[in-house]
Amino acid sequence: MPLMRYVILQQNQDLQFVEMPSDYAYQLSALNLRLNKEILKLTADQIPTLPLAIAECDKLDLLQETLRITGGLDYINELEASFSAIQEENYPLVSLLTEIRALQAQLEQWYEEEGVI
Repeated sequence: MPLMRYVILQQNQDLQFVEMPSDYAYQLSALNLRLNKEILKLTADQIPTLPLAIAECDKLDLLQETLRITGGLDYINELEASFSAIQEENYPLVSLLTEIRALQAQLEQWYEEEGVI
């Protein structure tokens, strides 16, 4: 079984738990921090709100039935969809989308090699 790591994201009082292959968890955390910094520069009307990466851990046991773990590829696919839908004219989204899509491609390849998808 592949080694997984969990990235914990917070938006207001809500927590989100994203399960990532351990070799890619840091990339998601770094991408999240960069996106949170850069999203402030966007001027479009429909800018997605992003949670903030607050922690990573190797083992996660959720004790509340209402909490769920999101798969890394599912999370990055949703992130890519939300950023590709932005109609920004004043700030080049190309570099942000390139970073998101690069991690997306790496995860797709990893999941395929591991036989998870």
